[in-house]
Amino acid sequence: MATAPGPHEVDPTWSRSELGTRRTALCHSQRSPRYAVQPRVSGLDPGQIVAALPISGAYAEFVCLPQRELVPVPSGLDATEAVSLVLNYVTAYQMLHRSAKIRRGQHVLIHGAAGGVGSALLQLGRLAGLEMYGTCSSRGASAVSDLGGIPIDYQHQDFVEEIHRLTGEGADVVFDGIGGTHIWRSRKALRPGGTVVAYGLTSSLRGGRLASGRSGRRHRFREIRVFALYVAGGWLLPGRKRVVPYSIQWLKRLRPALFRQDLIALFDLLKQQKIKPLIAQRFPLSEARQAHELLGTGGVTGKIVLVRQSVCRR
Repeated sequence: MATAPGPHEVDPTWSRSELGTRRTALCHSQRSPRYAVQPRVSGLDPGQIVAALPISGAYAEFVCLPQRELVPVPSGLDATEAVSLVLNYVTAYQMLHRSAKIRRGQHVLIHGAAGGVGSALLQLGRLAGLEMYGTCSSRGASAVSDLGGIPIDYQHQDFVEEIHRLTGEGADVVFDGIGGTHIWRSRKALRPGGTVVAYGLTSSLRGGRLASGRSGRRHRFREIRVFALYVAGGWLLPGRKRVVPYSIQWLKRLRPALFRQDLIALFDLLKQQKIKPLIAQRFPLSEARQAHELLGTGGVTGKIVLVRQSVCRR
């Protein structure tokens, strides 16, 4: 049984969801004539398109959220492109400007550069005037080049050796969404004083599931312990090479205003056509399992988006 929204809540209908380790939603701010935008909610109109990062519930047809969780989507934007900003581009934007605090002309290495977050980092990094290098498969090399990066084929090249050969000293920043022991190899690709921004655990996935077979909670606690060792090692070992963890979920909980501010800035960049998300494939919601399995295989160029069957175009 659905619960009616409270006086400061909105009950939106689901339209599109961005696929990833977190769930995002793009929806209309009204569910039915019975459950409309509530009287004490201001700044939103029934039927208005809004974006949210609810963490859970974004695959439901209806989700009830506080108004503070919703960001209005400017009119005229493509809905599939707009929903791609909510997770991937906010993640990329915050890692660049809030975690790494990048400066024009710096050398950055992006792992999985042809993927959803990787392609977002490339587009935003080009706007920021960065020298960019990206690990990818041979299949994704052209996409990385088109977005302003120098591709490094991780299947046939050692990225540590290659980044030192290309830059001399090493990278100023490495963005590592792979996790595990891979973080330490990313640290070796840094110049003295450089930073690894670690934000994911794709090395632990196989076919969209945990490869270890552990429960999600046990696996998460183990990875947090490993993460903590790498962060501590970055401060204690010589070379002044730091490992900085990033989580969009935790930053949003601790400083929710930043999520809203950064997403609004990204919507503005999209409206100005300064960024354009790469959409790998659209799946109807009924095929969410196949979409996750495809994501788990790796090698996806761009973003996978789930849409309602009534608006899905494959």
